Amino acid sequence: MRRPIGALILLVVALVLSACAASEPPGWTFAPPTPSPTPGPSVSGAPSAAPSAGASGAASGAPSGGPAGSGTVLDVTAQNIDFVQKQVSAPANSAFTIHFDNQDASVPHDISIKNSTGTAVFTGDLVTGVAQKDYSVPALPAGTYTFVCTVHSNMTGTLTVGP
Repeated sequence: MRRPIGALILLVVALVLSACAASEPPGWTFAPPTPSPTPGPSVSGAPSAAPSAGASGAASGAPSGGPAGSGTVLDVTAQNIDFVQKQVSAPANSAFTIHFDNQDASVPHDISIKNSTGTAVFTGDLVTGVAQKDYSVPALPAGTYTFVCTVHSNMTGTLTVGP
């Protein structure tokens, strides 16, 4: 009786050893799949698309990430579904940067600048807080503009553009 059990154990050990020594890897694994590499940005000598111009000729496109050429930086903070700064000023005919600080956790805000006819001359990307973004605003002619959050129409302020 001992021989058949011993032979069976020897057979099982031989099968396990042969499976471990197989030259092919198993068809399954517990490791997560390796993600495919994502291609990097393409480099070309052609410039990227410029912001689109509205009927007035003022840019109404999306902001860029870098500072504007003039060096003027306006700080605007969104907090408690309102703008902290209700009045800001910028130089006329000179690009400027709005440093936008959204302090409302998980709430999206942005800034849209509207001229006296209510036409948007600039609209920035949505920022879901708590987060910050620099909006590069193109040069605007002298005048009084309204800035609003496109998500919360009760969030308004005044931008004075002048010499």
